[in-house]
Amino acid sequence: MLNTFLNHLTTPQYFWGLVFLCLAFCTTLVGGVIGIWWKDKKHITLGFTGGVLIGVVAFELLPEIFEMVTENDVDIHVPMIALVVGFFLFHIAEKLFLVHHAHEEHYEDHKHPTVGMISAIALIIHSGIDGMGIGLGFQISLSAGIAVAIAILAHDFSDGLNTVSLMTVHGNEKKRVWLFLLLDAVAPIVGGVSVLFFTASPVFLLAYLGFFAGFLLYISASDILPEAHSNHSSKLAILMTFVGVLFMYVVGVVGH
Repeated sequence: MLNTFLNHLTTPQYFWGLVFLCLAFCTTLVGGVIGIWWKDKKHITLGFTGGVLIGVVAFELLPEIFEMVTENDVDIHVPMIALVVGFFLFHIAEKLFLVHHAHEEHYEDHKHPTVGMISAIALIIHSGIDGMGIGLGFQISLSAGIAVAIAILAHDFSDGLNTVSLMTVHGNEKKRVWLFLLLDAVAPIVGGVSVLFFTASPVFLLAYLGFFAGFLLYISASDILPEAHSNHSSKLAILMTFVGVLFMYVVGVVGH
């Protein structure tokens, strides 16, 4: 296990993996700061974020899946089933546990700091899994790792924002809000470093890519884009969504 860790550290793609993990730390903090200080402007950024996630699935993850299926002679149903599982698993988890951001007007008269902390802890665990996702992406290839990392950076922005929002909505003091935001920012680094201790098989990586694609489709369509338009259904937010998709088209298609 230690030898695997040391061997991974010597490869260029894991160097870039560590760079993106540090960027995930920064992106989460930025999302949290916007949630605290610039709340009225978040719909523009969330619109762009939703577009980026959709673009990652369309122009990076699905093409990578089709290429890996051909190269490794794996049944295409493996990643496609994983995609459906990823989509519905997060849908069920959200409906059962309500860990994602809820609109503040629903909680104006019901402030429960413990609920806010539990929800934030769920997001912190989720951010750790995001970090593992970056590490697994770089086990596939440098280009796949960068694509996955870009999606996770966009999503971590939303996670930082949601961590702050959930804590604040439920009446937690500002010092505690900052502490949980910091924990959420550190979580991807911890998760990403843990992946350096093992090497995944092609079948596992394909299932992971499908699962991750299903998650991104759900989180963008069900959470991020509706939240972007919840209070500011503006043409600018819609435009930023298309800009996000176009950005990933340039990165994923023109940039290759």
